[in-house]
Amino acid sequence: MSGLVDMAGGVPGLMLALLVGYGLGSIPFGLLLTRWAGAGDIRAIGSGNIGATNVLRTGRKGLALATLALDVAKGALPTALGYAWLGPLGGALAGAGAIIGHCFPVWLGFRGGKGVATAAGVVLGMTPLLLPVILVAFIAVVWATRWVSLGSIVAACLAPVAALLLGDGLAAGLYLLVAALVVLKHRENIGRLLRGEESRLSFGGKPAS
Repeated sequence: MSGLVDMAGGVPGLMLALLVGYGLGSIPFGLLLTRWAGAGDIRAIGSGNIGATNVLRTGRKGLALATLALDVAKGALPTALGYAWLGPLGGALAGAGAIIGHCFPVWLGFRGGKGVATAAGVVLGMTPLLLPVILVAFIAVVWATRWVSLGSIVAACLAPVAALLLGDGLAAGLYLLVAALVVLKHRENIGRLLRGEESRLSFGGKPAS
């Protein structure tokens, strides 16, 4: 392990990667964009989440798409830069920081989003070949059930298995932690799914009840 740390640029470099990842990940794009567009405080709308699915509940598809793109980018950018600068361990720590930042941003009292889009960005930056597989699984589940939460959980749980099959143990370990965090952040959704009360996505626009 010490050899891996030395190759990656040492502990200071790895800590910097984690902190930079956290800083970028903690930018609440959903909140900022909806306020900028005059759509109000996204935390007072729908589920109160700052992610793209809840932004869609404002009826502003463009804002939701922009939020999705930026949340993916804030996961992909630090991960790719950390990987290029410090190797796989640097990429993994930067990606972990980005997801933690999104889910627990200091600026919002550590109450953030659920990390799915940012996690997709981390996969893009860390193991880009896996992203199409995970994305297809997500789309298939959402298309069949119209439950975005279920698609998110299935995709998150598939990621470590896919990384392990690819032979990337470091990515598999990271994605296993991410999957645990995604499931934790979706615990209320899981309860509603079990009770049959979870909102369904309307492909015509706003999420249907």
